[in-house]
Amino acid sequence: MEYQRDEHRVHLIAFHIVFCPKRRKAVLVDQIAVDCDRLIRRKCEEQGWHIIALEVMPDHVHLFVRVWPATSVENIVKEIKGLTSHELRAKHPILRRLPSLWTRSYFAASCGNVSSEVVKKYIEAQKGI
Repeated sequence: MEYQRDEHRVHLIAFHIVFCPKRRKAVLVDQIAVDCDRLIRRKCEEQGWHIIALEVMPDHVHLFVRVWPATSVENIVKEIKGLTSHELRAKHPILRRLPSLWTRSYFAASCGNVSSEVVKKYIEAQKGI
């Protein structure tokens, strides 16, 4: 991945995020999955986030996304879950059977070009400079 640059920053911030429908129901299928994918892509484009990979599975969503330094994982999840829940439940009445579309939980991991071991060795090497 290439570093992003703007007026005052050089950065590479990417997150792997996984979230699931309520009760891990396998409801993200057929047209619902297509619509969910489209909505996530639209939200990311609106926010200026770059999707590296996106998979909508029947019972969970994997999103690998590059974001700006001021963007928190919490905000990404809130924005995406909010939009998709509202739009999908309005269009697909079967989803209204669930008390809510998404669980409140999610998995998130930061990712980049180097492993944590490389970063650790780099920081430790700075002592000798």
